[in-house]
Amino acid sequence: MQPRDFSLYGAVDLGARQAAAQRRQQAAQSPSQPGGGPGPAGGGELVIEVTEETFNTDVVERSRTTPVIMDLWAEWCGPCKQLSPVLEKLAAEAAGQWILAKVDVDANPQLSAALQVQSIPMVVAVIGGQLVDGFLGAMPEAQVRQWIDQVLEVADKLGVQLQAPGEAADADDALDAGVPRDAGVPPAPGIPPAYADARAAMERGDLDGAAKAFEQELAANPADPVAKTGLAQVNLIRRVSSYDQAKARRDAAEQPGDVEAQARVADIDMATGRIEEAFNRLLGVVRRTSGEERDQARVHLVSLFELLPPNDPQVKRARSALSALLF
Repeated sequence: MQPRDFSLYGAVDLGARQAAAQRRQQAAQSPSQPGGGPGPAGGGELVIEVTEETFNTDVVERSRTTPVIMDLWAEWCGPCKQLSPVLEKLAAEAAGQWILAKVDVDANPQLSAALQVQSIPMVVAVIGGQLVDGFLGAMPEAQVRQWIDQVLEVADKLGVQLQAPGEAADADDALDAGVPRDAGVPPAPGIPPAYADARAAMERGDLDGAAKAFEQELAANPADPVAKTGLAQVNLIRRVSSYDQAKARRDAAEQPGDVEAQARVADIDMATGRIEEAFNRLLGVVRRTSGEERDQARVHLVSLFELLPPNDPQVKRARSALSALLF
C-alpha cells in the first residue's frame, strides 16, 4: 500500500489516521471541544481540546491552512503542567498564526499509539496534513519560541498560508458571499514550485513524479533540507511498496546475517512509524558484522536518519550508538 498523504519524516501516516477518524466521525458526529484560549477573528479557537473523534477535522484538515501544534499531556504529568501554560501563552500571542491542539493521552490511547507517544510532554507540529517536527520534555519559553519560529518557516516553505489577525474573518465573509477562499490569492512568494509539484504527485500516487520534482529542486538548491527529506521519504515509500512484507519479515528472521533482508524490514518499520525498532535492527547488524557488510548496514542506517530532523531524540540516540560501535 502507498500512503496517500505522507509525513516529512515518516513518523506517522496521517493519511491512515485521517481515514480512521473520518469513519468514527461519520458514526459519532461528535463536535470538537473548545479549549481555554481566546478566539481569533472569525470565531475559531486558538487553543482546542482534540479527541480521537475530532482529530481529522481539528488537526489534519485545519493544518492544511494553518499550522497546528499538538501538545500531548496527562493530568499526572508534572512537566506537562509547566509546558502547557507556555504553549497557551504563545498561542494567544500568535493570534491565529498557529493553533494549539491539546491531547490528553490517557483519554485518547489509540491516538497516542498512532503518534508513537513514548514519553510526555510531547509536542509535534502538523503542517498540510504532515508531521514536520517535534520535541520531548518541558523546554524553557525562549527555546519553545525558537522552535515555533522554525515551524512557521517550514510552513511558509510548504505553502501553508499563515493568517494574520482579521484574515480569518475576511475569509469567512468571502465564503458566506459564495466566493471560494482561495480565489484571487496569489501563491506565497519564494516557495519553490517543486514542493507543490511533489505534493500534487503524491496526491495522485505518482511516486516517480514526486521524486523527480524533489530531484529537480535539489539540482538547483543542493542544500535544500525540505527537498532532501522529501526525496528520502519518497524513496522509502517506493522501496517499501515493492516489498512482500510478510516474506521480508520471514527472510529477516531466518537470515539474521543477511544485510539486505534486515534493511528491508528496517524500511518497513520506518515507514509504519516503528522508528526505534528500525534503528535498533540495523545497529544490531552493524554490531554483528564487519568489513563490507558492516559498511552496507551503516550506510542504510544513515540514510534512514535523513527521514527525521537532525535534533530528533531517536536520531541522536542511534547516532551515538553507531559511533560507539564504529569507534
